[in-house]
Amino acid sequence: MHHFPIRVYYEDTDMAGIVYYANYLRYIERARSDWVRTLGVDQNAMRDAGQVFAVRRVEADYLAPAKFDDALQVETSVQQVSGARLVLDQVVKRDEQPLFQAVVTIVCVSDSGAPARLPANIRRFVH
Repeated sequence: MHHFPIRVYYEDTDMAGIVYYANYLRYIERARSDWVRTLGVDQNAMRDAGQVFAVRRVEADYLAPAKFDDALQVETSVQQVSGARLVLDQVVKRDEQPLFQAVVTIVCVSDSGAPARLPANIRRFVH
């Protein structure tokens, strides 16, 4: 499981003083990017070679609000992996309290939009 810390800044909040709902998607994106980097995958090199990751599906549940200056943790774990598709569980927590959870399906596509195989580092490390 990968852990990624997040601090809630004023700019992350809405008029009610809680984290704006779309920002949770930003938080889990940052965590995924960090996780991929820890596996040794260079996304700039992938793009230069004509391949990128794309989010295919997100199933999200908002459980409780986060507020300004909260210290959060994004936990990312692999649910399923195939040659071209990766399904991740991502949970945003404050201490041990889940605030947001999502199941995210990631695919790899070529610059023409055609499906492509996931990088070997991901297939090797998550099996």
